[in-house]
Amino acid sequence: MVKIHIIGGPGSGKSYIAQKISEHLQINCYDLDQLFWDNRTTHYGIKNAPEKRDQQLQQIVHQESWIIEGVYYSWLQESFKQSDYIFILTPNVYLRDWRIIKRFMLRKMRLLPTQKKESFRSFIELIKWNHQFDHHHLRKALEFLTPFSHKISIVKDNNDLLHFIQKK
Repeated sequence: MVKIHIIGGPGSGKSYIAQKISEHLQINCYDLDQLFWDNRTTHYGIKNAPEKRDQQLQQIVHQESWIIEGVYYSWLQESFKQSDYIFILTPNVYLRDWRIIKRFMLRKMRLLPTQKKESFRSFIELIKWNHQFDHHHLRKALEFLTPFSHKISIVKDNNDLLHFIQKK
C-alpha cells in the first residue's frame, strides 16, 4: 500500500507515468484536472466549486493507496500530508512544449479522445503558462511543499521514476 503524489508542469508526463505506475502497482490513479475542472461543460476553463473539488479529494486521500497527479498544489495540503512519496517532474520546457503540441494535434485529428472542445487560443495560453511554470509556479509549489521536503524527489526523466517504483 502506497500513496504517491506526482506534480509537474503541462506536458511533463504526469498522466503517462502515473498510468504506468498504476498498472505496475495495481492501484488507482487520479488526475487532478478531473477534480479541478467542471467536466459537465464542453469547453475548457470552467472550474468546479472548491467545495465539490475538496470533497472529491478527501474521498481519494482516505483510500489505502493511490496515485494523484496534477499541476496543482495550493489546495492539496491533505494530499501531500497523506502521501508517502511526492515526485516533482522537471523535464526540459521545450520537451514539454513538444508534448503539448503533439497532444493538441492528436486531439484535433481525433486520434486522442477528449471531452472538451480545445481552442487554438487555449492551446497558446497553455504554451505560455508552460513557459512560466519553472520560474514562477514551480518555485511557489516548492515553497508550499517545504513541510514535506523529506518526501520529495525531483525527477527530470520519467523513466527514472518508473525504475525507482519498480525497485520498490
